[in-house]
Amino acid sequence: MWVSHETLYRCLYIPSRKVFDSTTFHELRTARPIRRPRGKKRSHGRGRIRNMVSIDLRGPDADNRTEPGHLEGDLVFGTRPSAVATLADRQTRSTHVVALPDGYRADTVAEALIAYLSRLPAHRRRSLTWDRGREMAEHERITAALDMPVYFCAPHHRWQRGTNENTNGLLRRYLRKNADLCGFSQDDLDTIAARLDDRPRRVLDWNSPRQRVEQVLGTYVTA
Repeated sequence: MWVSHETLYRCLYIPSRKVFDSTTFHELRTARPIRRPRGKKRSHGRGRIRNMVSIDLRGPDADNRTEPGHLEGDLVFGTRPSAVATLADRQTRSTHVVALPDGYRADTVAEALIAYLSRLPAHRRRSLTWDRGREMAEHERITAALDMPVYFCAPHHRWQRGTNENTNGLLRRYLRKNADLCGFSQDDLDTIAARLDDRPRRVLDWNSPRQRVEQVLGTYVTA
């Protein structure tokens, strides 16, 4: 017989089994008291992003991780409506965390990303890959301001920006779901990003992202 991992998880999380009580689940990496099925949600056509550029049109340098500056991004939420924007470089795995003190509406996210990324050298912001969240509805504005194309993953294909997904998991150590992320200043977030950039990674042959940036670019620059 073959049983999927999703079936196993959902079986363990049945409350009557009491596998994870009120204290045990905190020991899990995700600290989730329940398991929500990962089913596809139907789209009703509301809030669609106009003029999306498919990830299929992204160049080989980004796909093959042969040059730095190709970023993957997403939002990380605390207590609603607090959130921050996270960016991960596909080649070096370096991390950027951008404060969103005014919320995560599309215009607010665009303004914050433009202000942050404009302080980076052009070779560290060649492209941006995002999922289909409505916070990226102003993607054309970002492209025009930074000369940086924004690509969108296929529906329900989070693995297409897996570097950022992994980074967000590491960031949860510092940015808890029950925290008010508006209380973090940009300096606070830069400190957290620097901690991740000093963390050795197996995928980098146990170099840290900071070391890999210095190897590739000769210097480590933050926004």
